[in-house]
Amino acid sequence: MLSFLTARQAGLDDPLRLRRAESTRRVLNLELNHDRDVDRIHSNGVNTIDIEVIEGRYMLSGGADGVIVVYDLENNSGKPQYTCKAVCTVGRSSRYVHRFSVETVQWYPHDTGMFVSSSFDKTMKVWDTETLKPAEVFQFEGNVYCHHMSPIARKHSLIAVGTKDQKVQLCDLKSGSRIQVLQGHRGEVLSVRWSPRYEHILATASTDSRVLVWDVRRASGSLFSLDQHNGDKSKASSEAVNTAHNGRVNGLCFTVDGLYLLTTGTDDRMRLWNSANGKNTLVNYGKVSNESRKGLKITVSRSCSPEFVFVPCGSSVAVYTLHTGELVTMLRGHYNNVDCCQFHPDYQELYSGGKDCNILAWVPVVRPPDVDWGQQGVIMSGSPGAWS
Repeated sequence: MLSFLTARQAGLDDPLRLRRAESTRRVLNLELNHDRDVDRIHSNGVNTIDIEVIEGRYMLSGGADGVIVVYDLENNSGKPQYTCKAVCTVGRSSRYVHRFSVETVQWYPHDTGMFVSSSFDKTMKVWDTETLKPAEVFQFEGNVYCHHMSPIARKHSLIAVGTKDQKVQLCDLKSGSRIQVLQGHRGEVLSVRWSPRYEHILATASTDSRVLVWDVRRASGSLFSLDQHNGDKSKASSEAVNTAHNGRVNGLCFTVDGLYLLTTGTDDRMRLWNSANGKNTLVNYGKVSNESRKGLKITVSRSCSPEFVFVPCGSSVAVYTLHTGELVTMLRGHYNNVDCCQFHPDYQELYSGGKDCNILAWVPVVRPPDVDWGQQGVIMSGSPGAWS
C-alpha cells in the first residue's frame, strides 16, 4: 500500500490503480457488520432492495407483505453502533399500498424525488417520494414480476416490465401509457434489464429457458437469443429455439461497463455472456444453487480488479470472481433464503434481504495488509481474507 501512495505522490502511477486495489481489498474483506442494524419493518420476506446513486444515502425495500420502506443509511449518531432508520413507509394502513407482494423497487436514476414499484397485484406504481403517493399507476393483466428503468437513457423514458404474460411491456413515463410490446418469449418474463452502455438495448429472461436481447427501436423482433451451446448443434436439444439455461431463467445483470451479461437459472448454473454478440464465454462457476420460482436479484462490484458477482444462494450470498468463476466466499448470516442483494459502490458494502424479513449489512473489515501490493500485485491465497 505504501508503494502505491509513494508512486502516486511521485506521479508515476495511475490514480485509478490505487482506487481499484483498495476497492478490491475491501470487497475481499466483507463481513456481517454486527454494529450496524437495519430497521426490521417487513412482516414477510424482503424481495427487493435498491440504493439510489445520487447521494448513495437512501435505500428502498419491497416485501412480500406489500410494504415499501425508505431507509437512511447514513450514521448520524456519531457512534460505531447504529441502526439504519426507516425514514418513511408505505405500510398496510396506507390507501396506496400494494395489495400483494412487491417484487421490484427502483429509484428513478436521475432524481431521488421519484421511485417505481411493481407487484403481484398486477400494478406498477410511480411514486412521489415527498408525498408517498403514486403519481401514475400502470395496470396489467397478470402478476408483475419485474421492471427496470435505464440508468443512462436520455432519449427515452421507458420502463421495461415483465409479467405473467409472455409479452414484455414498455411503459413511457412521459405519456403515462404502454407504448410498445415485445413478443418472442413463450413463458412468464421473470427478469428485464437495460444495458448500462447502450440506452436502447434491453435483455429479458423467461421461464421458457431463453434470454432475448432487443434493440427497442426495431420492430422486427429481438436481435438475438442467447445460446448456451454457441451454435453447437450436437449439444443442443431437439427444440428449434436457442436456450440460455436448462430451466427457468430468473436472474439478469449487466456488468457496470455493459460489455457482459450475467444470467442465473434453476438449472443451478450461472453464465457470463458477451453482450455484443451473445456468445457464451464458458466461464465455469460450478453449481449455483437456485430454487427461486420468481426473479432473483444478483449484483456486481464496481471499480475492482478483478470484478466480483454477488448471488443469493440458499440462506447465503455467494461471491465469485467474474471472469474466472472462482468461488471467493459465502456470506452467511440470514436464517432463511436470500432473495436479493445490492452492492454499494461508494463504500464497497453489500446489503442483502431474505425470507427471514431481515436486511443485513456486509461491510469491509479493516485488516493490516500482509503483502506489498506495489511489488506483488493482487495475490490470491487460500482464504478471501488473505487476498491483498
